[in-house]
Order: sequence, then structure tokens, then C-alpha cells
Amino acid sequence: MVASGDGVAETRLVFLGAPGSGKGTQAERLSGRLGVPTVSTGEMLRSAVAVQNDLGRRVAEIMGSGDLVDDATMEAVVAERLDREDARAGFILDGYPRTLVQAAALEGILADRDEELDAVILIEVPEAELVRRALARQREDDTEEVIRTRLEVYREKTEPLVRHYAELGLLHRIDGHRSIDEVTEAIGTVLAVEV
Repeated sequence: MVASGDGVAETRLVFLGAPGSGKGTQAERLSGRLGVPTVSTGEMLRSAVAVQNDLGRRVAEIMGSGDLVDDATMEAVVAERLDREDARAGFILDGYPRTLVQAAALEGILADRDEELDAVILIEVPEAELVRRALARQREDDTEEVIRTRLEVYREKTEPLVRHYAELGLLHRIDGHRSIDEVTEAIGTVLAVEV
């Protein structure tokens, strides 16, 4: 984190965590404390569509066809979102990047702005607890088998990302198998901010 001209610390973070790890909740809590927006993949895509410019129309067309948004389009969406006024002093990215290709794209976006990430927070929760949390939500499609498959896919995609950020010295592992307040406090300690 770096202090900006007005003395406020600028913070650029990525939150990683399996579905059910609580990373969205923690990102929102920290966002309020730091005064920077939490930017989730879903929010970015909805926001791009709402603007109805060329990029928004492209995203709407891709999503309307049921396809996943490709990396190049996602990179354009992220660059556009991070250019907004509310993200000038920093941001918390939740759900992006998901792959090494996307991580490289994010590094390029930030390099163009003469910025870099401050930290990557990985909230870790044992698989049995993630399954229990998902089943407690009682979504129709949430059978234990479906949940475990989803977690396996997450792990396969995220492990290379975790290694990448660990090698860069940016990764902080947080034990997410505690109360919400305890997890928030642990993240605050890692980032040296009061929460």
C-alpha cells in the first residue's frame, strides 16, 4: 500500500477463495474500511452491459449466447472498470483474475497505469466445511457431488494462480475457518490496517 498525495493509503488487492469461503463478505467489509470499491466479476460485466457502449454490447452478446466471456473481452472490461474515478485510489478484485492468462492481463493493465498489486489474499477453508456451507444454502442444484466437482474445478484453475502470486511475494493465506470477525481481523493484521 502506498500513500497518495492526500495522505490516504492506496490499496490494490485481489481476493481468492473457493465458493463458500466468505471472500465476498470479507472483500465488502474491507472495502468500507479502506474506502475503495470491491469489484466483482459479475458486477463488472453487468456494469459494462449497462453502459451500452461498444464493449457493453459485445459483453451482452456473449452472455446472451450463453458463452463464457473470453479473456480479451474480460481484460477490456477490467481495464474500463479500473479507469473509473472510484477506483483511482485502489480496489479489491473479487473473482478476477481466475487464470494465469488473466493474471498477466491484470499486470499489464496496472503497468500501463504505473501501478501494481499490493497483496493477494487467499481465504482458505477445509473442503468439508465448504461443502457444509454450500449445502446449508440449499440451492436446488447443490448436491454434495456437484459441490465437490465445483471445488475441484476451482482448485485446478486456481492452484497455478496461487503459486504465481506466492512466487511474487504477494500471497497471504488466511484461515477462513473462523468467525467472520476473526477472519476480518486476520486480514487487517496482514495488511497492517485497522478493521
